[in-house]
Amino acid sequence: MAKKVAGELKLQIPAGKANPSPPVGPALGQRGLNIMEFCKAFNAKTQEVEPGAPCPTIITYYVDKSFSMDIKTPPASFFLKKAAKIKSGAQMTGKETVASVSSRQIREIAEAKMQDLNANDLDGAMKVIMGSARSMGIEVKD
Repeated sequence: MAKKVAGELKLQIPAGKANPSPPVGPALGQRGLNIMEFCKAFNAKTQEVEPGAPCPTIITYYVDKSFSMDIKTPPASFFLKKAAKIKSGAQMTGKETVASVSSRQIREIAEAKMQDLNANDLDGAMKVIMGSARSMGIEVKD
């Protein structure tokens, strides 16, 4: 018999750095979930991801206080900032360009993000990533 779902929780946690401090501790604690069990499981699952990379996580918790988690790939903006070697995007999008990336870098990011993107093929995924780059003030060069 399937467990009865009590709710769902979305958090963005740095890879390998889950600990009981905010935002993880309070979010799980008020729902009666075992915080240390979550932290150990999350850190174990994100070992192969770059340490500190923000990982969007969807936590489904059940009536019996157990939980399951779905860890997504880091946001496209994280990969774009890393590829362009910048700290943040443009202040005035569309009016200024802060950096540029190659189409090869866009392809690599699209391949890494493919499982979480709403795209049917790699070309569609690359267009999604190029749109994110444009909105950050990053120019795509061939």
